[in-house]
Amino acid sequence: MEINGVQIEDTFAEGFPIKVARVQITAVTERWALEAAREATGFGTSVIGCSAEAGIECIVDGSRTPDGRPGVNILICNMGYKNLEASLMNRLGQCVLTAPTAAAFSGMPEAEKQFDTGKKLSFFGDGYQKQLELFGRNVWKIPLMSGDFVIEQSFGAVDGIAGGNFLILGQNQMAALTAAEAATDAIGKLEGTITPFPGGVVSSGSKVGSRYKFLKASTNTAFCTSLREDGVCTLAEDVSCVYEVVINGVNRDAIQQSMKSGINAACRVPGVLKISAANYEGKLGTHQFPLHVVLE
Repeated sequence: MEINGVQIEDTFAEGFPIKVARVQITAVTERWALEAAREATGFGTSVIGCSAEAGIECIVDGSRTPDGRPGVNILICNMGYKNLEASLMNRLGQCVLTAPTAAAFSGMPEAEKQFDTGKKLSFFGDGYQKQLELFGRNVWKIPLMSGDFVIEQSFGAVDGIAGGNFLILGQNQMAALTAAEAATDAIGKLEGTITPFPGGVVSSGSKVGSRYKFLKASTNTAFCTSLREDGVCTLAEDVSCVYEVVINGVNRDAIQQSMKSGINAACRVPGVLKISAANYEGKLGTHQFPLHVVLE
């Protein structure tokens, strides 16, 4: 299979189950909603070393927020619900409660799994917090120096998927990076997924395991162009750079749509030679995304 002359390798991306919560952050302006969202999703690239995988899902206008103000949807992902609850507490308490004019609402109010995060954070009000119904939501008002912080009582979560991915093999570094930027820009227009790494792009793609017993993951040596002389790199001679785009989503369909959109965008950039994907022969997870099927 080819797209715009770019070869699409007949392989699959391998993902794994993860728990996902959506938080809708609103503020007096889009700028402040984004500031809170960026803080709340910081240090959220990989559960290999981060407390959560997190990212901005999309920006929404006041017609889609409970309080009619500009908003930003974020997704926070953890391997288990217990850890996800802790991440919600820490990230909303430290990064959204502290942000000027911000408020926090559940983006999954109908989810079966619910955390009483808002109730627990309300104790910051030192006894002066108030529970009430606003905008058709059960919320807490917490008094702050700058006014009141509004947070929904409960936040929902669902079973999602992490690790949907594709690899961009480029003739040179700038071609591969430009293609990765185009891919993440295209994915950013869709809902239901995030690309949690810096700018949505992974420079340090990893493989499962290592020769060192204390490491769970290590550099994906087969795709490291500087290891050609070591006989480890499996890339063609004309490939000089590889970037990975990793996608987490609320369900399989959302990830497939983002992979398709991102790959098509990447293939429009001159200097892209091939699209591949990272898989680990089933060692990582149970979800497989065959590239040729995704692109049908």
